[in-house]
Amino acid sequence: MSEDLLSIKNLTVHYVVDDGTVHAVNDVSLNLRKGETLGLVGETGAGKTTIALSLLGLIPDPPGKIIGGEILFEGVDLAAHREAHMRRVRGKKISMIFQDPMTALNPIDTVGEQIRETIRLHEHISAAQSMRRACEVLEMVGIPAERYHEYPYQFSGGMKQRIVIAIALACNPMLLIADEPTTALDVTIQAQVLEMMNDLKRELGTSMLMITHDLGIVAEMCDRVAIIYAGETVETGNREHIFDHHAHPYTEGLFGSLPSVDMDDNRTRLSPIPGMMPDPTNLPSGCKFHTRCPKCTEECTRNTQRMAEVAPGHFARCWKAGK
Repeated sequence: MSEDLLSIKNLTVHYVVDDGTVHAVNDVSLNLRKGETLGLVGETGAGKTTIALSLLGLIPDPPGKIIGGEILFEGVDLAAHREAHMRRVRGKKISMIFQDPMTALNPIDTVGEQIRETIRLHEHISAAQSMRRACEVLEMVGIPAERYHEYPYQFSGGMKQRIVIAIALACNPMLLIADEPTTALDVTIQAQVLEMMNDLKRELGTSMLMITHDLGIVAEMCDRVAIIYAGETVETGNREHIFDHHAHPYTEGLFGSLPSVDMDDNRTRLSPIPGMMPDPTNLPSGCKFHTRCPKCTEECTRNTQRMAEVAPGHFARCWKAGK
């Protein structure tokens, strides 16, 4: 568990559009160990999906471009490699579960053939062997192999998500990126899918990058957590650090927005974070959160804060952290 499978160093991604330059990801550094699940948490527009797409070389160019930084996977910088190399990595070593299974699946191909396509691209096996492997993967995610020849419209939302997971796991990748994989599902099906993903992760020894804004999913799935705001990491640590000893005002605001079932909690109202995310084409100076922060001082508006170590392995981008 001490060896890093993925190390992101000072990643910066911009989108150049007619209205200006969108500063989507700003100097982000993260690491993911083998067998670990890292959660990326933040509001919509924080830059979580852009980080994930950067790992796979899927930033649309134009308008997007990786401006700087390194993405080290098994010690190799993916940001420096051409498309031909990334095609060998995608699906084989790194796979992604996209948000909406309705748009991730091809409506005119059978689900079995969509799983088999990934296997045929990366594994040097016969057509019969690839079909057999596709059936095994279907069974692995709880769908009978007899449904190999059916089309996406013949499946429910939860079953479609299982098929998307099957496609992602078809070649036993080392890293699985899950981009809000249960957003479109009801609570019961969501619990089933998350339990299945956890079981498969343990069975296959896969590392996972879980993108979500649901702290309940983080509590159930993640070993470590990175809180993302306006394209920056504002707090990182293990699950206990973030849930029990959060140090950044933004993280405090996220937890203050959650209803509590604790009978000893004396709150009568939730404490939502005021205001909106800043315009990524015109980010504020100093701390990016200072326009919404109840603890803001003049220093926060002028100076950019660096990540400070609050406790061993626990970092926060706030000069008051740990004080």
